Amino acid sequence: MDAVVAAPRALLGRTIVGPASVRIRDGRIVEVTTGEAPPGAEVLSDGLLTPGLVDVQVNGAVGVDFAEVDADSMRFVAEALPSTGVTRFLPTLITAPVDVVLRQARAVLAASAALPDGVGARPLGVHLEGPFLSPKRAGVHDPSFMIEPGPDQISALLEDDTLRRALRMVTLAPEQPGGLEAVRRLVEAGVLVAVGHSDATGEQTRAAADAGARMVTHLFNAQRPLGHREPGVPGVALVDERFTLGLIADLAHVGPDVCRLVFNAAGERVALVTDAVAAAGMPPGRYHLGGADVLLTEEGVPRSPEGTIAGSALTLDRAVRNIVSVGVPMADALASATIVPAEVIGESGLGRLAPGAVADLVWWDDNLRPKKVWVDGQVVFDAEVRTTPVSAGYATAGQ
Repeated sequence: MDAVVAAPRALLGRTIVGPASVRIRDGRIVEVTTGEAPPGAEVLSDGLLTPGLVDVQVNGAVGVDFAEVDADSMRFVAEALPSTGVTRFLPTLITAPVDVVLRQARAVLAASAALPDGVGARPLGVHLEGPFLSPKRAGVHDPSFMIEPGPDQISALLEDDTLRRALRMVTLAPEQPGGLEAVRRLVEAGVLVAVGHSDATGEQTRAAADAGARMVTHLFNAQRPLGHREPGVPGVALVDERFTLGLIADLAHVGPDVCRLVFNAAGERVALVTDAVAAAGMPPGRYHLGGADVLLTEEGVPRSPEGTIAGSALTLDRAVRNIVSVGVPMADALASATIVPAEVIGESGLGRLAPGAVADLVWWDDNLRPKKVWVDGQVVFDAEVRTTPVSAGYATAGQ
């Protein structure tokens, strides 16, 4: 039997319209109409209806580090994320030796496969952020584990039976020896390649796009900076329309004025990401990223013991609110967390309210906080009946 959800306002494409109704059948949207709600609809009294949010860079959350995940902890993350509006996410693994990365990826995929139907947000595969990065732009990644993306190393990823179909995204430094050939091989295998943790010049960044790279991982962070003569990675990314720009909008990784600048220059190509670590949704304490310690203080930004920023404690709904707060129109901010990330990873059935799309929905209140969330047409979060706050976490802070 069909279900119909009607809202006073809805995000259709990149435009907020209303009133509008969404008809759901067997977990998919079969019809979207504007105007008066049809008989039998669930009528939302206020707020805004949008597609579910899609996070393509998340290392962990609520006390869970994806480098150390199992079925129970993956379920805990999946159940927690809808409270932040996220319905689909791409577990991300940071730099480690290739054999370790493969073991971690298999564990992520096994834990993802073990999720029961109807439980929380759904994983989309795996994103490898390393080890083919530049030690010159290591950030919190361990440079001793970084290697050149030679043919044997890329084959180890592409010929692994478990990983082959689930490897959705690889972040690499294209200026490294073998980098452009690695981009071509990965793209030919259907993997999204992103430029990140890279000291590439503008010319080398453009060459990566020529080879098939289509995203920049956390724009401005851990990459050769923008200069007025040498544009570096961000300069080319902002003007080359082939690139989608991943942006960590916690207003600490990238300041408010620069976030606004990015949207002014290339707003239709921005994909908001969290780069969240296990500290996201948790109180101050000691957590893990890639198995290494990170510290979350009252400041709210996770750091290594040496003080280097180590991912974020951001949630994607807060990223949307942050971007709206710097003056970006609400529809543009929401599109950057829905349709843009869905499209860049080739998921045309996600991130939109349209016939044929997956029935992932978020009902927001007037302060842009999620009130109710559907995944595959089933309610997975309802703020009125929720009893366990995200901040309760999977593990006690400091463990």
